[in-house]
Amino acid sequence: MRKRRLSSIGMVRRSRALVTSPRLWKPRLVFWAGAFAIGIISAGFAWLADEAQKVFAGVVGAGGWHGYIPLALTPAGFMLCAWLAFRFFPGSQGSGIPQAIAARHLRDDDERGRFLSLRMVWGKIVLTIVGLACGASIGREGPTVQVGASIMVQAARWGGMAQARGLILAGSAAGIAAAFNTPLAGIVFAIEEMGRSYQARTNGVVLSAVILAGLASLALVGTYTYFGVSHAYAAFPGDWPLVIACGIIGGAAGALFSSATLRITRRIRRWRTEFPLSRTLIVAGCAGLVVAVVGVLSSGATFGTGYAEARGAIEGHALPPLFFVAKFVVSLASTISGIPGGLFAPSLSVGAGLGSTLGQIFGADVGLAAILGMAGYFAGVVQAPMTAFVIILEMTGNHDNVIALMAASMLGYGTARLIAPEPLYHSLARLFLADAIRRRRVEQQAS
Repeated sequence: MRKRRLSSIGMVRRSRALVTSPRLWKPRLVFWAGAFAIGIISAGFAWLADEAQKVFAGVVGAGGWHGYIPLALTPAGFMLCAWLAFRFFPGSQGSGIPQAIAARHLRDDDERGRFLSLRMVWGKIVLTIVGLACGASIGREGPTVQVGASIMVQAARWGGMAQARGLILAGSAAGIAAAFNTPLAGIVFAIEEMGRSYQARTNGVVLSAVILAGLASLALVGTYTYFGVSHAYAAFPGDWPLVIACGIIGGAAGALFSSATLRITRRIRRWRTEFPLSRTLIVAGCAGLVVAVVGVLSSGATFGTGYAEARGAIEGHALPPLFFVAKFVVSLASTISGIPGGLFAPSLSVGAGLGSTLGQIFGADVGLAAILGMAGYFAGVVQAPMTAFVIILEMTGNHDNVIALMAASMLGYGTARLIAPEPLYHSLARLFLADAIRRRRVEQQAS
């Protein structure tokens, strides 16, 4: 009895020591603070991005000759963003998701810090806002992933935490969850797109980060659904030809976007090797001019994220039949331009436009067709079908359309795999990894 009593006393003392130990609580407090920071910064980033688009719309929408301002403003803005990214924030170009994926494969802190750092947080946010203020067809969701991962990596340094790969995963998931107010999509995105080789021990880390970031975001902006609430659903069997068409055609269009992005990006990288800065600026200026010309011809409909157009289509307002083609072109130009900016929101806008056109052809409900087109096209671009249907489900609040969304996403994914076997984000991540390896070899030879 005495031995048991002593053993129990020893266990209580050890438990008390663990609970009160600063070494135990410091990493947790720093992690929680990092997750809250992701939610707060994401909410502020969203507000600034919306304001930037309003400023641009106010400048070009004043009537008369103001409608032609983008022909000068947009190329100049693209070149400014590309120069700032090249000179002060290397590694900030593009979406930000490939950089976070690449950082998970790097073991050296200095190499990882080239993609994920506090400096990158501010650079990514500022340059994305400048791009939106110039009319670029980009989104803030991919950049929020890089921002979230950067904050978590910094928290790991301050808190003395290990498991950097798991923390990058958690920061990325929290970024998506806070950007769209879609916690489930953040978790699925971490498993399907970021992780690929997901480890069960990161479950608690990812869930904790998503919950805390979501609470911080909700405290600032409240509860909302990104595209409002839709009540459209696909009736069986009448609407299922539309489901199949949106899945297959949307997936094929998404694969075309993904394949074109990879091919053009690789050629640009080879072409600018000899004169990196000057040719980077040439590419950015030409891409900005394409965005400006298409935007002027479309009366400004293709500038920015495309959120308003996508939401209008979901609410039942048909988009022009060729809107999705124009938005596809400007989104491709913005993606390959070398300026920071994501493609989540523009891709959803292209998908909504494609679905709207197919809905008019099939004589179906435009709102339903827009949602299905978003699922098929987005799944084709990122080749992540679970992320596609979960994120659209949460953004529209429509739980009656789950099976149709799943079917459109899976058809889009399957079609895209036949056309473009390489997933876009992971293929781009390999380019960043190649740069890191090349830089390491140069440094080793110099030393």
